[in-house]
Amino acid sequence: MFTGITQGLAEVTAVINKPNLMQYSVRFNKKMLQKLKIGASVAIDGVCQTVINIKDDIVTFNAIQNTLEITTLRFLTKGKTVSIERSARFSDEIGGHVVAGHVIGTALIIDLAKSLNQLTLTIQCKQAWLKYIFPKGFIAIDGSSLTIDKVNQHTNSFTIHLIPETLRITNFLHKKIGDLVNLEIDAKTRIIVDTIRRVELI
Repeated sequence: MFTGITQGLAEVTAVINKPNLMQYSVRFNKKMLQKLKIGASVAIDGVCQTVINIKDDIVTFNAIQNTLEITTLRFLTKGKTVSIERSARFSDEIGGHVVAGHVIGTALIIDLAKSLNQLTLTIQCKQAWLKYIFPKGFIAIDGSSLTIDKVNQHTNSFTIHLIPETLRITNFLHKKIGDLVNLEIDAKTRIIVDTIRRVELI
């Protein structure tokens, strides 16, 4: 479980492609390394991954084929930076919303507007996902817990706004129109919507 509050950026130091698997390593800072153990869960650009090796400040993960097919991890290269969040502990404040790291798929940035102290992104997703996306609802983009502003049913898109602090600790400032992002639907919203739809069918 994660809080949706990214803890910083880290550099990919190696990527090795294997049959049905990609192994990659990331350089963690001292804070990210504290009490980190093999088997721990870490969100990499919002994707829940398991630590398989730790050597000094280099942490290694495996991404299986299914994960690669539905996330942006398939585009990782040496030197790229990724957003990191360690798994939440019971004493942690939930500053965003509860995030599982179970990405539903990728979505496309179709518009981007920079203004003073704010970045606005318009993101297009599959039409089937829009039933879970509501104005002022939660959504996780690349692991960051964000509030949805507007939803456009005609273009299958929604708009989010990013504040300076989010921009400081994430990759969003480097995003461009045409880039893909990892999308995770709020689990509680999904359960409520699906339950109501099932009841209506009875």
